Amino acid sequence: MESTIKILLAEDDTNLGMLLKEYLKAKNFETTLCEDGEVAYQTFMDQTFDLCIFDVMMPKKDGFTLARQVRTINSDIPIIFLTAKTMKEDLLEGFKLGADDYMTKPFSMEELILRIEAIMRRSNLKQDGAQEVFKIGKLTFNCKKQSLLDEAGEEKLTTKEADLLRLLCQNVGKVLERNYALRQIWADDNYFNARSMDVYITKLRKHLRRDPNVEIINVHGKGYKLIQ
Repeated sequence: MESTIKILLAEDDTNLGMLLKEYLKAKNFETTLCEDGEVAYQTFMDQTFDLCIFDVMMPKKDGFTLARQVRTINSDIPIIFLTAKTMKEDLLEGFKLGADDYMTKPFSMEELILRIEAIMRRSNLKQDGAQEVFKIGKLTFNCKKQSLLDEAGEEKLTTKEADLLRLLCQNVGKVLERNYALRQIWADDNYFNARSMDVYITKLRKHLRRDPNVEIINVHGKGYKLIQ
């Protein structure tokens, strides 16, 4: 990586927080540790970060509330949630907030690094000279600007929505294999990431309703197909 990635880490477990900070530092990530959600929010307001890692259960401000506030300031910054919970409702709540990934404690430090690198690699795709603008029926999708445009105006997409729509556009009229999309965007095709992708497909369908001729259809047992 050409420049140091700056990470905002919010974790109220002091031992785990320091361990994560030191490990990330050893891997050349500049990491700022905050021990509650309120301090993390103020830190986010005062500094610039490339990625956020938020524990879900924190004093003063929980991770989900913190993420909502961060998203009002920067709708694109990647967010990874850390949690001791495994309930599906919690996972889906995180994904609805636009989480880029979700890790359940205990987790391996090596896996966390792989997830971070995958997220930053997706962010860098916008700078690799690939096609940036796609026509989808009456809509114009600019993946670099993360926007959908028609005569009624412009609608902004999250980073994850734009990444997934870009893959669909690159395979328009063909099946986008589910596992391929998961590996490209989430770096892992496990159950929780698959549920996350389902949430984002639902969000994209709502965005694309602006043109009734455009549709994302399920191809049973295989994946999705964008038709127009």
